[in-house]
Amino acid sequence: MSIMAAKTALVLSGGGARAAYQVGVLGAVRDLLQDKKINPFPIICGTSAGALNAAYLATRADNFGSGVGQLLHLWSNFHAGDVYRAGPLGMGTAAAGWLAAMAGGWLLKKSPRSLLDNSPLRQLLIRHVDFSRIEAAIANRELHSVSITCSGYSSGQSVSFFQGGEGIEPWQRAQRFGARVNLGIDHLLASSAIPFIFPAIKLHREYFGDGSMRQVAPISPAIHLGADKILVVGAGRMTTPEGFRDPDGAYPSLAQIAGHALSSIFLDSLWADLERTNRINRTVGLIPEQVRREQGMALRPIEVLVIAPSERLDHLASLHAHSLPWPVRALLGGIGAMNKKGGALTSYLLFERSYTRALIDLGRRDTLARSEEVLGFLEP
Repeated sequence: MSIMAAKTALVLSGGGARAAYQVGVLGAVRDLLQDKKINPFPIICGTSAGALNAAYLATRADNFGSGVGQLLHLWSNFHAGDVYRAGPLGMGTAAAGWLAAMAGGWLLKKSPRSLLDNSPLRQLLIRHVDFSRIEAAIANRELHSVSITCSGYSSGQSVSFFQGGEGIEPWQRAQRFGARVNLGIDHLLASSAIPFIFPAIKLHREYFGDGSMRQVAPISPAIHLGADKILVVGAGRMTTPEGFRDPDGAYPSLAQIAGHALSSIFLDSLWADLERTNRINRTVGLIPEQVRREQGMALRPIEVLVIAPSERLDHLASLHAHSLPWPVRALLGGIGAMNKKGGALTSYLLFERSYTRALIDLGRRDTLARSEEVLGFLEP
């Protein structure tokens, strides 16, 4: 099946375990489409945990419905041990490493690379993601391009590694680049390497970490790849209820501070970029198309549809935190992450099926509640 004439892009943002919400959205989209086999997103862009879903969909571009079904099965049966070493030995080694580094790092001259060991994730990706299928999908016109964004620790640059057909040129903007490559496991591990929590990955000459870091324009890779329309799936609420404050005013726990920092990395840039895109669209709309052509203006209006959680995922995570293995609960409980206030940090690490299934259900409900809008966007 060949792709649609219009270049519709799918942008999947970061968020650790929160990426299960994206799968719920995709499941609802599949069910709404008349032809479930044809891939409605010839351009797929992923960052952080969203990169894992993006790459999986790209390798299944020959049958969108089947690919989404397999993603649903995978995320509906997740366990923390599928992503990081969650047993007593893994947690004990991590805790001991950090304790030793803080107590005598100056003597050891070596510090731990991350809080958690995500080697199980590499094995999971090796089993489920066949990157050779991407080139075949591009050749068969089932896929136009796919990009995975990572952040360089040395250069501070946001690099979107992309694979696509001929005619797509690499791009360069202030502190962000597009580089043509053959995508592989290491690109996914680098893009999803949450700072401090998962280890950085060396790509070429530099160590890269989570793609949400310093990604000031999360929508731009899709635009550079030629998208006319973009469906953005967020990993958090676009707004916090006005006047929301902690009623007791207590000093924030370490988990609360860490969760706040991660939320700023994963959420703030996306919402700011959406505002900027809407503002540019309004400006471009005031200039007649003929004038834009005569003046050689590269700007063009981009239709954007955003689907984001209707509920606070930190509060949802606090309801399911007990499902984590006890060694993980012990580690997180020590820094205040096992209650509602620390739920933001837990929401990124809670790779357990009770939570991921709740996120999938929420993503499905949020999408079906806007079914006419979604169908009008995908099948005008």
